[in-house]
Amino acid sequence: MRIGIIGTRGIPNNYGGFEQFAEHLAAGLVKKGHDVCVYNSHTHPFRGNTWNGVKIIHRVDPEKYIGIPGQFVYDFLCICDSRKRNFDILLQLGYTSSSVWHRLLPGKAKIVTNMDGLEWQRGKYSKSVQRFLKYAESLAVKSSTLLVADSEYIQHYLEDLYQISPAYISYGADIFSTPDPGRLLQFAVDPKKYFLLIARMQPDNNIEEIIKGVINSKTTFPLLIIGNIDGRFGKKMVQAYSSELIRFMGPIFEKETLNQLRYFSRLYFHGHSAGGTNPSLLEAMAASATICANENPFSREVLGQNAYYFSDYLQVSEIARKLVNQPDSALFVENNISRIKSGYAWHEIISNYESAFTDLLTK
Repeated sequence: MRIGIIGTRGIPNNYGGFEQFAEHLAAGLVKKGHDVCVYNSHTHPFRGNTWNGVKIIHRVDPEKYIGIPGQFVYDFLCICDSRKRNFDILLQLGYTSSSVWHRLLPGKAKIVTNMDGLEWQRGKYSKSVQRFLKYAESLAVKSSTLLVADSEYIQHYLEDLYQISPAYISYGADIFSTPDPGRLLQFAVDPKKYFLLIARMQPDNNIEEIIKGVINSKTTFPLLIIGNIDGRFGKKMVQAYSSELIRFMGPIFEKETLNQLRYFSRLYFHGHSAGGTNPSLLEAMAASATICANENPFSREVLGQNAYYFSDYLQVSEIARKLVNQPDSALFVENNISRIKSGYAWHEIISNYESAFTDLLTK
């Protein structure tokens, strides 16, 4: 199959969940013998034309210069280019800034859209933006040959609202099994004597609630926060809370380093409150982290009873104090590892996408 992937800033990943997903899926499909192209922003640091057998198509992305409207321009340019590529499958990762261009999608290709989370529910958006996102969601539903939900919760939402039958295919994760405490030296922390948070710096990831909770807990374990702090909210958090206890580490994308930090953390905070199955949560589970997650149906669907949950900073404080003084939650960790092996293994995710694409082309 000839497969194109749009909707990310590009691979290899240096941004977030969809980029991580595209990296794994594209390389996996190439290994299965398919011809795969991924569209990359021209601002992406990788300048090559191929990566692990995946063809890279570079297109202008003016987001850096004009803000959010630049995302629409970038998607427009990617979609226009896809019309001349003779793809069998065009996989869209998300719909926020691409579905408005749905009339330009290549007519011969089967359009598969991963619907991401329920973007219009995010509290960071104004009412007018939320209305637009709901409209964009409906356009993606109408213009796609197949919708993919990465969460059963979102699958049921789409079924009930639009009377359709989306596929459920989650993200994946690889089990981490090579811990090396020496890798912590550069971070000046000891194994199991620090807390960890990996997230984009935005309010609906409960960054501030987690920070306030750790401070209020009166523990001496530092909180390492990994994520880009160049945005308005990130700068606000640094200015308000940066200290020896609250350490902003900036973005880190090197997978081995992240896994070492996850594995040796005393408690891993997952504050995401919106969206579907989150890749960083799966990776924390696969790295044997003890997890404290925001209380919401997306986290519950993945973790079940194998995590601690919080709804406000006081609960964060209570859990942090408790975890400093008790043994590791070995049963939580063991059950989460089993969950990754049985439901979120990358080879199965890639095979599920391949099967879905094949079914579309043979029907």
